[in-house]
Amino acid sequence: MQPLADKLRPHQIEDMVGQSHIIGKGKVINKLIENNTIPNMILYGPPGTGKTTLANIIANVTGKKYIKLNAVNCGVKEIKEAIDASKRDLFSYNGIILMLDEIQALNRKQQQSLLEVIEEGSVTLIASTADNPYFVVYKAILSRSTIFEFKTIEKRYIIKGLKNAVDKIKVIYEDKDINVEEKALEYIAESCNGDMRSALNKLELVFNLGIDIPSNSVNITAQNVIESSSVKMLSYDKGGDDGYSILSAFHKSLRGSDIDASIHYLARLVKAGDIQNITRRLLCVASEDVGLAVPQAITITEACVSAALQLGFPEARIPLAQATIYLAQCPKSNSAVMAIENALSDLDNIEVGDIPPHLKDAHYAGAKDLGRGVDYKYPHNYPNHYIKQQYLPDAIKDKKYYIPGENKNEKSFEQYWDSVKNRD
Repeated sequence: MQPLADKLRPHQIEDMVGQSHIIGKGKVINKLIENNTIPNMILYGPPGTGKTTLANIIANVTGKKYIKLNAVNCGVKEIKEAIDASKRDLFSYNGIILMLDEIQALNRKQQQSLLEVIEEGSVTLIASTADNPYFVVYKAILSRSTIFEFKTIEKRYIIKGLKNAVDKIKVIYEDKDINVEEKALEYIAESCNGDMRSALNKLELVFNLGIDIPSNSVNITAQNVIESSSVKMLSYDKGGDDGYSILSAFHKSLRGSDIDASIHYLARLVKAGDIQNITRRLLCVASEDVGLAVPQAITITEACVSAALQLGFPEARIPLAQATIYLAQCPKSNSAVMAIENALSDLDNIEVGDIPPHLKDAHYAGAKDLGRGVDYKYPHNYPNHYIKQQYLPDAIKDKKYYIPGENKNEKSFEQYWDSVKNRD
């Protein structure tokens, strides 16, 4: 039996919901279709956001032969065979559109072979992937394609799509009295995570639950939505773009001292069970972004991380939340990471010179004859355990890698050393 999502798939671009950044009056996709100038495309984004629907619409309005294949269960041989078979009646069509789902399933060699198909001229490739194409698609194909990013569909557009679907259902089942609670559509839209296909599948389930045979009616109610709901699935691919984006948002929220956003993204990561990446980010933030503003932050974070790893989920969420809130509200300083980055940059880009002789190892016979360790002054023999001497190589002796942050801790150390070193 054909799923409702397929039955109700839009046949005109005006009926699509979401993707307003590329679809709509005057937008790039509409202009390409109106001008009948369809380039090779890579449609990239989460499931259920309209990628296949758009390919179908393009094929219909351009009068091209439409071939739809999934790279998961076919290779280049099968693709070429399907195209060759279609070319036998190509005179009836204005070229071929090859819709290739899950292009990332083709390895690099297979993708290279696919170039022959699209460079021949009669075939326009529309490939789809939920993964970042810059990570998974061969560069030669990328350079010959236009990339369009599809985004999760906003709740208001999901509701609009559900209402359109209900109108079509009423036509299909015109013999039934169909009643729909507005709240039911809101609940479906809330739980589908921006996935229109998922929303339509939920609508279909609730429709079937609401059938009342004696009265020949269907009642789509909020209660039925609640009763049929399972745990909401979040979009999270540990090794893919979604996973990296959530981790990036988590780190940047911690750095930006937004406690609520930090906890929100932590919750997403906890929901996905990704304890390793959570702990890595927390430890990194403790040094990279809090750093010397609160030197003990790394120790406290390490204790929370250790506790989380020993506990495992679900209890691990508690020390992870503790570390997240603590780091988010800590004063921030990136002076440590900037110091090491600047020093590493100099090693890559300029001549830094040799280590001063008085700092070189002198723990062997003949070292003094080579000038090693001569004139070294032992700081503990001097007041305040400090004596001025050159430590950096001659070529960079005046370099300043560490710039104290504007925080109480680093400023107090700076003032101390200013007084000891008699600096202005």
